[in-house]
Amino acid sequence: MTNQTQLPSRHATLRLVPMPRDTNAAGDIFGGWIMSQVDIAGSIAASRRAKGRVVTVAVNAFHFVAPVYVNDLVSFYADVIKVGHTSLTVNVEVYVERGLRSPKPGEVVKVTEAVLTYVAVDEKRQKRPVPPE
Repeated sequence: MTNQTQLPSRHATLRLVPMPRDTNAAGDIFGGWIMSQVDIAGSIAASRRAKGRVVTVAVNAFHFVAPVYVNDLVSFYADVIKVGHTSLTVNVEVYVERGLRSPKPGEVVKVTEAVLTYVAVDEKRQKRPVPPE
């Protein structure tokens, strides 16, 4: 996993600018905030493919590569990489465009990558099959 100098050419699933309230004691963006946003982005991709509600059942891998700072533009790219009978596995890559207060404003850096598993559920929150594409 290497840092990049440009954003992926596909559309981001989610884009946010973290605020000062999202920082940890060291002043960087709290890893838990990033994890929460990764789960949201992953669930968007999974629910689109499942054509309905999904729930998170596992975080299979999570790698923090570089810090995120207040005022960075954070872009989340989520792709369904595996579909089972009721489950979906999603890869989420996270990039930042460094903010104006950064030592390198405008720099693009890959900061996180994660793999999560979701299960499709019905209105009673029971597992249901993922429909064919």
